Amino acid sequence: MKKLFLLILISYSITVLAQQGINFQNTSLKDILAKAKAEKKLVFLDAFAAWCGPCKMMEKNIFPLPAVSEYYNANFINARFDMEKGEGREIAMKYGVRSYPTFLFLNGDGEVVLKNYGYMGEQDFLTIAQEANQPKYRTSSNKELFEKGESNPEFLLNMMSLYAQSDYELAKKASERYFEAKSNQPLTKDELGMLLYFIKSPSDPNYQIFVAKKPEITKLMSEDIYNQFDTNIKITKILENALDQKTGTINDDEFFKNAIPLVGKTEAEIALNRMKVIIYPNSGKFAEYEKAALSYYQNAENFDSEELLKAAWIFSEFITTPSSLKKAEEWAEKSVMKSETAENTFILAKIYSKTGKKDQAKTYAEISKNLAKAQGKDDKLATQLLESLK
Repeated sequence: MKKLFLLILISYSITVLAQQGINFQNTSLKDILAKAKAEKKLVFLDAFAAWCGPCKMMEKNIFPLPAVSEYYNANFINARFDMEKGEGREIAMKYGVRSYPTFLFLNGDGEVVLKNYGYMGEQDFLTIAQEANQPKYRTSSNKELFEKGESNPEFLLNMMSLYAQSDYELAKKASERYFEAKSNQPLTKDELGMLLYFIKSPSDPNYQIFVAKKPEITKLMSEDIYNQFDTNIKITKILENALDQKTGTINDDEFFKNAIPLVGKTEAEIALNRMKVIIYPNSGKFAEYEKAALSYYQNAENFDSEELLKAAWIFSEFITTPSSLKKAEEWAEKSVMKSETAENTFILAKIYSKTGKKDQAKTYAEISKNLAKAQGKDDKLATQLLESLK
């Protein structure tokens, strides 16, 4: 009888432990990372949302499984955060969490070692844990592993993603190692996008891959677009060298001297004006911007209406030349003809007011005001413009 009772007790204990599942820490991420670092473990972080069905299924069906809970509890410091509440919002922003569930494996420095998404079965969930749970990830930072020559493709992809914004040069080096290893393999569309993102000049190793793989790449994009990228790559460095960082002014002569031999006069002029319409509004050089924009956008049919609308807005704010404002009218009208919005009708109204077309200005200011109200947007600017037109 005692033996039977003991077996029942053991069975009950195992069941209770299994039901407990993964042991998630109920504290801040900072404390969790500190604990992981002290114990030389990784953090497993379940990034979920309360309304997410797959998240609830993971919690109910997978986290309690004995094999799962045993492995995760033994090897990781585990954490769960609702990405739409409290500290979860900061975590979502920091790690770019946009879908649920997202599973993050972090080292003690808070660096992402491995990232995965969505509902998965027991074996897949164990596989990603085993993939992440390598001694090198537990004891070294990503930068240290990279400096030691780590060449695992998933690791290098993670480096590119992790440092693209905060340390571009490091991410660029990771991309060069990645694409060197992939030089004899076909590129996917996503990889092509990454390749282009990490090319700054013709001297870059990635540019050599871009050239060598031209026949393959032109199957993923047209040859015209390929050639546009090629031209942009060639002159980007020249533009950087011709730009005075202190004054925000481009030295035209310096630029043309180096650009024309590479891409020809026509392409060089287009590229220079393109750069000016990007740089000069930010440095307050609106007279120079006006001249560059009129040249760059002279064939308006070649440009997206939203890009033209941005130029029209800058003209409406800072330009007074009647002939220039006439061009801005055309740009704004193109956007309005495509689809009326509170924004584009206001810009058009403002330009009309500056060119003396008071009736048209009133009409479109009224449209802008009504659209803003209907969409729950601020109609203050349109109202002020209407008042000024009385």
